[in-house]
Amino acid sequence: MTLDWSADSIGERKKAGRVIAASVIGNALEWFDFIVYALLAGTISKLFFPSDDPMTSILLGFATFGIAFVARPIGGIVFGLYADRHGRKKALGLIFVMMAVATGMVAFLPTYAAIGIAAPALLLICRMLQGFSAGGEFGSATAVLIEFAPRGSKGFFGSLQMCSQALAVVAAAVFVFLLSRNLSPADFESWGWRMPFLAGAIVGPIGFYFRTRLSETPEFERAVKAEASAASVPLPAMIKRHRVELLAAIGLFAAVTGPNYVNTVYMPSIAIARHGVAQSDAMLAVLAVALVMAVLIPVFGWLADKVSRVNLAISGMAGTAVMYSVLFPFYMAAPSATSFLWLQLGYAAAYAALVGASCTLAIEHFPVLARATGGATGYNIATMVFGGMCPFWLALLDKAGGTYAPMIYIVVTMGIGIFGAVLLGRQSEGSARRAQIGGG
Repeated sequence: MTLDWSADSIGERKKAGRVIAASVIGNALEWFDFIVYALLAGTISKLFFPSDDPMTSILLGFATFGIAFVARPIGGIVFGLYADRHGRKKALGLIFVMMAVATGMVAFLPTYAAIGIAAPALLLICRMLQGFSAGGEFGSATAVLIEFAPRGSKGFFGSLQMCSQALAVVAAAVFVFLLSRNLSPADFESWGWRMPFLAGAIVGPIGFYFRTRLSETPEFERAVKAEASAASVPLPAMIKRHRVELLAAIGLFAAVTGPNYVNTVYMPSIAIARHGVAQSDAMLAVLAVALVMAVLIPVFGWLADKVSRVNLAISGMAGTAVMYSVLFPFYMAAPSATSFLWLQLGYAAAYAALVGASCTLAIEHFPVLARATGGATGYNIATMVFGGMCPFWLALLDKAGGTYAPMIYIVVTMGIGIFGAVLLGRQSEGSARRAQIGGG
């Protein structure tokens, strides 16, 4: 093996490095804005949906959180089509501007005590804008990552998408942890909760700068040159032509997003509201998990380039189901900050294997000029159905006595994910057999 030390080769590698850094940093900033609401759901519920029953407030807060996910598939399709027709760079710039504006609006919203029913109505509008924006992020950003990846490294580069989300959770959890630790409960509920949203709006120009520094991927440019126009493949035709890939992507992302929203949104809020865990301790557990994920996801992404992505994803799903089935009853038997931390860390170790393999696996089967649309559609449908509304349904079941609903929910989503992985595995085997027959 010889190394190419030519000026052109070094220049291309530096260019790819800048693009990957811009994509990951911009993606982390984008998801920071979206995740902050999740971590502050308990506080926001009190301020915008006051009730004598804390669980009723939480239910309404989770409902508002989940409603935003209705807009995500729409945003995914709109921005995905735009990215597949006009380029990833333009789409990612527009996405970031919309998210920054919506997040800034939340920072200045008056609460229910100030303007009554208009407060939750305005909050809902902001959440819909955030959902529409976040819906377009995954497909376009992941397409950039895997299309700039060197040969044999798509699994690692694709895993950086979810790694950047973990980094966003780290940043958001640190912010909320420091505020909750250093402010009195009264100050935190009065103005402290607004600070992360304000920070998200302030860093908007930074994220937009990184996005404008992106270059179009060579793979996209070659595909555009090879076809007269990406618009020649309308959305209905794309769905019909790639329905197996789309169904498999929905299954895989059900396994990715379901546990994420159970553990990042639902469990911390319930631990604080029902089990007496301090807000700072809950945020510390979320922070620890995000750090573990940020380290392990790229490791498993790298491994996914060395072994079967399908087998690695299935192993991660089986491990997540087993780990949660063991640790959740342990936590429920003696709820505390310590047992909550062990639940989160144990889940993260297995879940990282699933995430590290699944992102690239789910979208690499789509052709280039349908990749952003197909990936975004599959991801956002799964997130809407299995992710965004799951805190609401789990809180509803908890109120009705369904204490073990989170554990059952995660086991079910793992089963759905295994179905998606097996579907892609069979399709890949079929394609390989057809290629052998054609080649013979």
